[in-house]
Amino acid sequence: MSIKETADGVLITIFVKPNSSKFSIELDGEDIVVYATEEPEKGKVNKEILKELTKLFHTKIELVTGATSRQKQLAIGVNRETLEQVLKKK
Repeated sequence: MSIKETADGVLITIFVKPNSSKFSIELDGEDIVVYATEEPEKGKVNKEILKELTKLFHTKIELVTGATSRQKQLAIGVNRETLEQVLKKK
């Protein structure tokens, strides 16, 4: 998985597929794929991802890079073990 540990949590790289029928997260080999229901305009997908992942991890999520790209890097305030456990349940 594309996960880097930091002092404040982890940095993950995700690939986004907008206009999906429902919001979901899948592990595709080593990649984390996020299926978003919103259209990729005016930051709607980014807002949806941040909202849904905040609910999932119960912590602050920050978009680090990729505001206009399908590949994004997110900072999540959890450790690697917690991240992997939550993603495996999805």
